[in-house]
Amino acid sequence: MSGVDRPLTGIRVLDLVRGPLATTTRYLAELGASVTRLDDETPADRLEDLAANLGKQSADVLDEAMLATADVIVFDTGRVLDLEGLRTRRPALVTMAVSDFGTDTSLSGWRGSDLVLHALSAELSRSGIRGRAPLPPPGQLAYQCAASQAAYALTVSLYHALRTGRGDHLDFSALDGAVQALDPGYGINGSATLGRPAHLLARERPAKGFQYPILPCADGHVRICLLAKRQWQGMFRWMGSPAAFASPEFEKTAVRYKSPDLVPAIAAFFADRARADLEREGQAHGVPISAVLTLPEFMASDHVAVGQALTEVDGIKLPNGVLTIDGARMGPAHTAAEPPAWPEPVAPGARAFEGLKVLDLGVIVVGAEQGRLLADQGADVVKVESQAFPDGSRQSYLSYGLSVSFAAGHRNKQSLGLNLRDPEGQALFLEMAAKADVILSNFKPGVMESLGIDHATISKINPRIIMSDSSAFGATGPWAERMGYGPLVRAATGLTRAWRYDDDPESFSDSITIYPDHVAGRIGAMAVTALLIRRLRTGQGGNASVAQSEVMLNHFAADVARASSGEATSPAPWREGVFQAAGDDEWCVVSVRSDADRSALAAVVGDEASLAAVEGWIAQRSADDAMRTLQDAGVAAARMLRVSDLPDFTYYRERDFYRVERHPYLQEAVVAERSHTRTGTLDDAPRAPAPLAAEHTRAVIADWLGRSDTQIQALVANGVLELLEPAILAAAKSATGDLAP
Repeated sequence: MSGVDRPLTGIRVLDLVRGPLATTTRYLAELGASVTRLDDETPADRLEDLAANLGKQSADVLDEAMLATADVIVFDTGRVLDLEGLRTRRPALVTMAVSDFGTDTSLSGWRGSDLVLHALSAELSRSGIRGRAPLPPPGQLAYQCAASQAAYALTVSLYHALRTGRGDHLDFSALDGAVQALDPGYGINGSATLGRPAHLLARERPAKGFQYPILPCADGHVRICLLAKRQWQGMFRWMGSPAAFASPEFEKTAVRYKSPDLVPAIAAFFADRARADLEREGQAHGVPISAVLTLPEFMASDHVAVGQALTEVDGIKLPNGVLTIDGARMGPAHTAAEPPAWPEPVAPGARAFEGLKVLDLGVIVVGAEQGRLLADQGADVVKVESQAFPDGSRQSYLSYGLSVSFAAGHRNKQSLGLNLRDPEGQALFLEMAAKADVILSNFKPGVMESLGIDHATISKINPRIIMSDSSAFGATGPWAERMGYGPLVRAATGLTRAWRYDDDPESFSDSITIYPDHVAGRIGAMAVTALLIRRLRTGQGGNASVAQSEVMLNHFAADVARASSGEATSPAPWREGVFQAAGDDEWCVVSVRSDADRSALAAVVGDEASLAAVEGWIAQRSADDAMRTLQDAGVAAARMLRVSDLPDFTYYRERDFYRVERHPYLQEAVVAERSHTRTGTLDDAPRAPAPLAAEHTRAVIADWLGRSDTQIQALVANGVLELLEPAILAAAKSATGDLAP
């Protein structure tokens, strides 16, 4: 669609970054910014460079005019810039120094790699199969997720700068970005964990076939996700209602996981059916299911074609942007526009989103994260929920719908109990929407329309409204109506198939990974922030959509290009590996990025740094000792951390990355990151605890709509509003004793 006003039109970005984090500013280019990159080096990988820099302009020489006119400058920490001088001339300038380990810790000089980031973020400790070595995830997922986090952080500081005239400097670390955006150990988990914090889960990797089972069928494999009661009931009917599983106990997720007979019975039922038939029949019965495809199979699917998820550049297919804004794809485009006139600055607040009112309909992980990110920067975020359709994240090991996981994902929000199936409830929501700045959702496409609260309806009563929705496969195409969870999206897009050991085709190893939920939430929040920037210059709102399947496609853009072009990576000596160290299931990773790295490694381990020499050398040492010795020699290496190791690890401690929060209704401490990035201007997140269901209904309706207690009580009596149940409050207070207020 032509003629769409891209949100960052008129913003000038100077990109002085090399390597995988160059992807950061590609997001800004897709959103309309004019991004100029310095093209003064020959890239190590042509297709990776093409994927990272699509939509950018290039310059051979860095001149003063480029520095003097930029709104945003992103640079590698090795590059020396006169930031004070630049900011004196442009007080609203936003700058970001990019590195693997930040600039303010004793590890700042360490060497990084994607595998090192996986090890130090604890993602590696959860990847693979019990009894085998940890399995590095495919691609460059850690860097790609970090780049998404960096792009979000830039838009937040840019919005604050344009609104207040006060610029910012961000000290962005790839490790910070990876540990937040890929699969944070201290963050909200999927509903299958029942909210148990990741550091209390099993120390070892999951058993083969654990969780979200992948089952063979006539022409490959399919994956199913049976989480909700109604989904199991659909599976039960589809199988012909077998007596062996007729007990109501099987409606409980935990009972199904523990059953030794259920998965084999489903496998036998699937064995002689084709993938496409199983998908069609499963969806007809309300069963979340997906074929396990390869990346080329996904690229060739009708869904990708209809949704125009790929574009072609010089004969090579590449992702066609990761976002849809106002119904138009934000595909690659060179955008050049005169700088707009921005409103007169307002007095700076402590956080970027202070004063914004947000209605949050989001559920599970991606829904939680969008709203939390806005709340952490000061927005008034109201979580809208109901007893009839509870957020799956309310499923908990505690009886009152709260958990450490929920507390991490919904801090700084209020909870409103509102029945959106009731016409009066819909009218009440529309009344609130007229006063809101932002509305967030992640329902299946069509649900908002069916409730009469879609963007077309709400924008008529509030032209300034900004809405963001996320779904598994997007709003268009033959898969749009599919029930989608992260594990199904990974299966459909080729990631699950790629995440296996080379010697075992049944060793699918992504079962407990929560991706791309967290990073999709950040991309959605980035889109909201970009639309807020556009609203500063136009006064008008907008609508953003993100499909989790296309988040993955974008994160594997270089692989998409290789699959399209037929180019393969050049064969080379071993470049990285996971090596067993002394101790119980302890591991150290090593990455060799260049000939200089190989020489440095050989000087430590001998034998020209052969694989056997590295294995033998690390086996005699603790993982920590191996890591530090190799890093001191200039080799990218890292001990595999587990989630429980993170807060006390040198980097996170010196970075002051985590903080401990006390929730009044939880015995356990809530460990969470302080902020979305290291910023020189914006405050850390507030400390308001996550709400019990409907805890703030009275206060929210009184504050937003001015309803009296009598009016609120009448709405409660009519089933329109819901209040915090006394039994829930009593259970919460009983469980926490003296901790409760």
